[in-house]
Amino acid sequence: MASYVLGCLLLLAVAFVCLEARTNQTQDYTSFQYHKGALLTGDVSINLIWYGQFKPSQRAIVTDLVASLSSSGPWFKTHQSPVATWWKTVEKYYHVGKTAKTRGLTLSLGEHILDEGYSMGKSLTESNLKALAAKGGQSYAVNVVLTSADVAVQGFCMNRCGSHGSGSGSGKKGSKFAYIWVGNSETQCPGQCAWPFHSPVYGPQSSPLVAPNNDVGLDGMVINLASLLAGTATNPFGDGYYQGPKTAPLEAGSACTGVYGKGSYPGYAGELLVDATTGGSYNAKGLNGRKYLLPALYDLKTSACSTLF
Repeated sequence: MASYVLGCLLLLAVAFVCLEARTNQTQDYTSFQYHKGALLTGDVSINLIWYGQFKPSQRAIVTDLVASLSSSGPWFKTHQSPVATWWKTVEKYYHVGKTAKTRGLTLSLGEHILDEGYSMGKSLTESNLKALAAKGGQSYAVNVVLTSADVAVQGFCMNRCGSHGSGSGSGKKGSKFAYIWVGNSETQCPGQCAWPFHSPVYGPQSSPLVAPNNDVGLDGMVINLASLLAGTATNPFGDGYYQGPKTAPLEAGSACTGVYGKGSYPGYAGELLVDATTGGSYNAKGLNGRKYLLPALYDLKTSACSTLF
């Protein structure tokens, strides 16, 4: 399979996944399958744990993204290509094959936890991330740890831009909770973790796109968080849907890394919308008029990367 590395590797769950651009034609999806494990189901809250310094305007970018994932509400009917439409590709995983009778998933915005004092310092390990994630609710929740641009995280920029995994819950014996970590790469490695809003470190070079929210770091975080949310929903504990070996799976989002619109190829994100006022490139609208660039997702029914355009 031909692949062109554009940046760092994303660690999803316990595995390394290349942050690379692929076309729908070069990726082999024949081994993408269900491994008989659990998917996230029921009414699940997304709790946001902010570690370090984030401006209120930066927190609003992510908050609006999460709040936009629900397809309910009058705003959904009045927006073209909303975030909720993008999420419908994930919903298909709950209606095929052996998961056809699985209860669906409804996401909602949960609590905000602010840790502006760097309670664990500015250099975090994997165990630190899990401890921070455990501060959020552990029943029907996904706890998202977001680290600011001045926080170093084990493996960040070297081999990952974010990760998802699970921890032991504080409830009944054997219970688990899912968590996600995403770092702000703006000052550490934007060419690795915030492409296409920054020139890539490796691979074909082209002019970077303008970030839709005028924040390279946060708009890059949106891309990685969106991909990880899709992976968490469909493969929360390492035995759900993925392609390849369990130790290095490609999931619903990471299988299509680097693809954002039709006609994409290495170094080119694909056909996108451009804001006439700001020049920002995007492919989805959300709450409060927010614009986002969201990654393509692997569509089980078409066996290809699904884009909004």
